[in-house]
Amino acid sequence: MLTLDQVKSKSAGWLGNLHPVILAGASALIQRSYAKGIPIVITQGMRTIAEQNALYAQGRTKPGNIVTNARGGTSYHNYGLAIDFALLLPDGKNVSWDITRDGNKDTIADWQQVAQEAKRLGFAWGGDWTSFKDYSHLEMTFGLTTEQLRAGRQPTVQQVKDALAVINGTAPGADQAVVVTLNGVQITSGMLENGTTYAPVRAVAEALGASVTYDAASRTVKLVRE
Repeated sequence: MLTLDQVKSKSAGWLGNLHPVILAGASALIQRSYAKGIPIVITQGMRTIAEQNALYAQGRTKPGNIVTNARGGTSYHNYGLAIDFALLLPDGKNVSWDITRDGNKDTIADWQQVAQEAKRLGFAWGGDWTSFKDYSHLEMTFGLTTEQLRAGRQPTVQQVKDALAVINGTAPGADQAVVVTLNGVQITSGMLENGTTYAPVRAVAEALGASVTYDAASRTVKLVRE
């Protein structure tokens, strides 16, 4: 089983140059998803104008499928206010863009669970768009258009404080990250959501000396102490 640190390391290369709020949100999303048994990886972060134009050309003037309708300067990626994600597979090397995958076997698609956690953190999800759905895309715009951003507008200090309060769990009613310890030693991270604590069952079970198996037919997680 991948540790949280191992999962975080897979995204490290894409987190540079993001707006501090987006960076905090991406880090929290990785941790929250992991607590639900869903490792994810950030596959895109800040993009230059040239990179955006090259992506826009795909499926138009260059081979490949169309993946964006945004030209350079018209994507929130160009201002460090957006990220893309994918599901990290158990081998820690490959990723999946299968929006129906249920890797944690809880009968709810992993992708939907990640999107819901992202929205709780304040992100808008591209899967909710009506004209061009972008299921990997998450953004925080702070009410600013890309035209305003090109002109130099930035989120206000208060907007930044309010967004960080939601992400850090200090805003009224916000979900909170928690640490799970055994005899004073941290064994994993979790999330307190509406009075219920979520944590990876395998990490907790193995710390207690139990093995974990899953019966797909009965949808039962089995813990056995030797």
